[in-house]
This record gives sequence, C-alpha cells and structure tokens, in this order.
Amino acid sequence: MERKVTERGNAMATYVSLVRFTDQGIRNVKETTKRAKAFKEMAQKAGVKVREFYWTQGRFDIVTIMEASEEDAVAALFLGVGALGNVRTEMLRAHNVEEMEKILARIP
Repeated sequence: MERKVTERGNAMATYVSLVRFTDQGIRNVKETTKRAKAFKEMAQKAGVKVREFYWTQGRFDIVTIMEASEEDAVAALFLGVGALGNVRTEMLRAHNVEEMEKILARIP
C-alpha cells in the first residue's frame, strides 16, 4: 500500500479515534449523525480528512478513521471537539504494513 502524500509533499498519517459519549452526548444521541457531519467539516478546515465513521456497540460508541499530514492538526481538532462536551476521545496513530516494515527495520 502506497503512503498518500499531500500537495506540499508531506506524508499522510492514519489516525483512529475511539469515542465515548459523555452524559451530555448520550442525552442528545439523536443528533449524533448531524454532529458527525459537522465534525467532518471542521476536520476538513483543520487539514484532516475523515475517511470513515462507525457507530459501535461495546466499550466505545464511535470509531473514526482519519488521515492528516500534521499531528498537531489532529490534536487541535480533538481538543476543540472535546471542549464541546459531547464526547471523550482516545487517539491512536495507525501504521500500515509498509510503515511497520520501516519501523521494524530500525530495531537494533
């Protein structure tokens, strides 16, 4: 799998966000798809591409897959979303096979 590159030549990293509703978020759960659409627009303005949203059952309520060339953009985006009070998030940086092979090659 080729790693995507931005117009500026920066590599796009993949991020997985694990999301839990807060008390406020679950009280307003009927708005969750509207909030997801607003989040996607907010992300685009921040330079983050949302690839997928999945509403899940179990420990997390939503899983979001995103791409960004700047980790700071993702961090700022999720701090802004957290400040709205509907969700709490856990961010994971995801590596594809190519990236993992490069990482493994660096092990002494």
